[in-house]
Amino acid sequence: MKEACRGRWRDFFTRAEAGGKLTVGFIGGSITQGCLASEEAFCFARRVYDWLAGRFPQAEFTYINAGVGGTTSHFGVARVEKDLLTYEPDAVIVDFCVNDEPEEFFQETFEGLVRKILRHKSCPAVLILHNIYYDSGKNAEKEHRKIADHYGIPQVSVRGGAYRAMKEGRYTMEELTPDGLHPSDLGHELVAGQITAWMAAEAEALTGALPDPLTANAYEKAKLWNVQNSSPVLSGFAPDIRERTGCGDCFSCGWTGRHAGDRITFFPEASCIAVQYRKTMRGPTPGAILILDEDSEKPLVLDGNFDEDWDCLRLEPVLCHGGRGRHKIEIILTEDCGEEGRPFYLAAIVTD
Repeated sequence: MKEACRGRWRDFFTRAEAGGKLTVGFIGGSITQGCLASEEAFCFARRVYDWLAGRFPQAEFTYINAGVGGTTSHFGVARVEKDLLTYEPDAVIVDFCVNDEPEEFFQETFEGLVRKILRHKSCPAVLILHNIYYDSGKNAEKEHRKIADHYGIPQVSVRGGAYRAMKEGRYTMEELTPDGLHPSDLGHELVAGQITAWMAAEAEALTGALPDPLTANAYEKAKLWNVQNSSPVLSGFAPDIRERTGCGDCFSCGWTGRHAGDRITFFPEASCIAVQYRKTMRGPTPGAILILDEDSEKPLVLDGNFDEDWDCLRLEPVLCHGGRGRHKIEIILTEDCGEEGRPFYLAAIVTD
């Protein structure tokens, strides 16, 4: 399979050279989304797409950017089918290296995402991008690299490119990033340049099956449940039926609660469960608790207030590697919204 992953890229470039129709997808967090690029055309993803279109003018490329700011591979593995794989991509660039913590949990969710992409019927070529915090050098590259190496997936590391150039004094941090993380136009250009430099060399074409998982791999079949595909028991909570405008429209197709005692109940078949809700800067918003399998002595507190200048799509694990079976999830508001407050927003439940 290691040779096959590189062989997919050779096939991709062969089809591009022959003038085929190809879809190129990107999935990740805010850097993939293009945060702090002065315009969408200057983000690294769009630059890579433009390079492909210029390098293979005889081909017809479609561009899919499934980046969502402030999200991890745990959310990515649950949404990748709807936000990206439904477009039948021929190539996918994946980057959750700065949003995933350098922990085994995120190594496992990242492997689930990678396997789900590799198994998709369009057999996309996959490239792993390792972005970095320019101010601290922090990322999850060590954990993600183990997964990429296990499957033989090509990788591009910003640590060895733009970040190294900054450390060597060729650029200041202020030139590459306004906030220590999100690239400037120049930073996006350098990241895109690393990717397109790699793309200039075709990979060897071989075939094979996926190797056995490196981790426990409980997240490969992760699924996201919201208004569109689930029917929880509602008591006070109201469904948000506003049509979703795109993968970046995070706070839609969920449920809202306003009053103490409002309750929503799910009964998923799962071994891993997580809850996704809004943490808002425009509070106050009512407090809530989550009770799993009627264990009221160990409630999980869900605080929807956020002491930042943006709204966070929080994805919080509830059960990891538990017994597979039917579970009961109750989310109960513990206080009222108030006249000046904002309702509690439950975005989704994620299961394995």
